[in-house]
Amino acid sequence: MLERYYVRPCTADRIPERWLGPAIDRYVEWLADRHAAPDTVKRSVRTLIDCDDFTQARGVTTWEELPQYVESFMDQWMEKRGAWCRTKKDRQAVRTHGRVPVEQLLRLLLPDFVGSQRRLAPPFQASVPGFFDYLREERGLRPTTVHGYVSHLSAFEAYLQRAEIEDLRELTPALLSAFLIESAQRLKPGTVADRGSTLRAFLRYLYRQCIITTDLSRAVPRGRSYSQASIPRAIPWSEVPRVLEVVDRRAPVGKRDYAILLLLISYGLRAREVAMLHLEDLDWQQEQLHVSERKGGHSTIYPLSATVGEAIIDYLRFARPQVEERRLFLIAKSPFTPLGSYSVSARAGGYLHAAGIEVPRPGSHTFRHSCVQHLVEADAPFKVIGDYVGHRTPAATQIYGKVALHKLRELALGEAEEAL
Repeated sequence: MLERYYVRPCTADRIPERWLGPAIDRYVEWLADRHAAPDTVKRSVRTLIDCDDFTQARGVTTWEELPQYVESFMDQWMEKRGAWCRTKKDRQAVRTHGRVPVEQLLRLLLPDFVGSQRRLAPPFQASVPGFFDYLREERGLRPTTVHGYVSHLSAFEAYLQRAEIEDLRELTPALLSAFLIESAQRLKPGTVADRGSTLRAFLRYLYRQCIITTDLSRAVPRGRSYSQASIPRAIPWSEVPRVLEVVDRRAPVGKRDYAILLLLISYGLRAREVAMLHLEDLDWQQEQLHVSERKGGHSTIYPLSATVGEAIIDYLRFARPQVEERRLFLIAKSPFTPLGSYSVSARAGGYLHAAGIEVPRPGSHTFRHSCVQHLVEADAPFKVIGDYVGHRTPAATQIYGKVALHKLRELALGEAEEAL
């Protein structure tokens, strides 16, 4: 495998002769499987050669001994390579270039090695260890939903720490209200409502487990919410071409993002639905697109438009890495993992900003709303629109009646009977 990256045979032959040589060769093969750039491979090998020299000078004879020398190697690495650093960011970059290859190698050699990777413990892990297992196993919540619980309860745990509350039995209705009032000062009403719902579920679990003696879930205030109180954050259909024009379709990332934007615009897909598309979801013979990961648990088959199909073909032929991963859209850098739903939404919002279009909370849903609004303006029945974009209930589609300006204008002019 080393011959693939080193032109001179003597260089490729010399590395395996080292003490860490077989491990380095295995590591290079691991990098190659992830389509790492040649410069990345060579830089990593140089780092591991330095590590080999460092550990051999200290008499290390087994791989199991290596972890205890990682920090001392990093100290020497910073002395040699970090003298030029002027900022904390510079020092962090140099340290990362030295630490990452060493720890990746150790994870290949020693299955139990963890290294500097740290996963934050879920909130209240020490005092309420079974809550998140309860959410997943008993209530059957999806990982994305559980992640929302983690986010809200992390904020609640931090609030209790600031209030110097160490025992959950010290919780009071006043404390819970104060937490939500503080949250309302910086969060949107819908997010505050979600936080209150999370808190009620957590408190009910505490009461069920006899951690607290009173069911405080009833003390969590419920904010008032009104059906169809908001207006969809769409952009006019005439501004959609402006967004598409700012995409650099010459670059691999641009080819990918252009296909993603067309899927969002043409079919009103959600970010998660785009992120979960697989290569098998494209039926080229029947010219169909299968969307199986819908919010309501159902699937939809769309006719694959020529414009969308051509954009996806352009991405597959000239931009998508040739890897075994079956998800359609991948990140543009090694190890080419699937693009997540958050990234899909963030990319969409970035292009809206680049096009100079101002919209509240720009993201993938902006194009979903624009797609629905365009169908409303085309006088498509609401039932057809709801089925097209995958709404679970008719009420979810009826909110777009607020933006049917051509109908509202007729009503305002007194032509209600004809309009209806």
